Amino acid sequence: MATVKLEHIKACVFDAYGTLFDVNAAARAEQQALGDKWQEIAEIWRMKQLQYTWLRSLQRRHADFWEVTGDALDFAIASAKMADPALRERLMNLYLTLSAYPEVKATLQTLKRAGMKCAILSNGTPEMLDAAVENAGIASLLDGIYSIEEVGIYKPDPSVYQLAVDRLDVSPSEISFQSSNGWDAYSAKAFGFNVIWCNRFGQADERLPETPDAQIRTLDELPAIVGAV
Repeated sequence: MATVKLEHIKACVFDAYGTLFDVNAAARAEQQALGDKWQEIAEIWRMKQLQYTWLRSLQRRHADFWEVTGDALDFAIASAKMADPALRERLMNLYLTLSAYPEVKATLQTLKRAGMKCAILSNGTPEMLDAAVENAGIASLLDGIYSIEEVGIYKPDPSVYQLAVDRLDVSPSEISFQSSNGWDAYSAKAFGFNVIWCNRFGQADERLPETPDAQIRTLDELPAIVGAV
């Protein structure tokens, strides 16, 4: 996998959904109700969730990530020709307690022992992020949880990435940014971060300006790259 070594890193900043937290966990937990359509619904839900963030940003018609997530779920359920208000409510509530990937907590612990600042930079609302962090038991390992709600526009607008610089009081060159989303990883690199693309799903390379410094499949590869071990 990755062989690059980054120097002078003072902070590791993580995307939340798909990077720290499993976005398919909610639909997976309702497999019995969703049947063999659960994975299709999970994929459409996530795709539309992202599309709606970009479209709302371009339209300058902001709605927070909870509303966007609900709209995307409604589209996914309608696409599967299902209609069940109780199921919708359960799925939305499950999104507040998405499970963290298995290596997340240990990775953060290793980074913190090495003196790294660790933070989340996410499209999620503060309430959504706080719920996920509490459920994962990682609050004590984070120096900050930053939501795009502070700037009122979604990634990949540069003002979102600037949040991490301002809040952590470090330069972009001293930050290693991790995301499982290719578009996010490439955009963060264009902003000026060091970027590790946690390419969990084997996505193809993006055709966007700039290229992440390295690709990994799971976050347990990160500490060695940033000099934390």
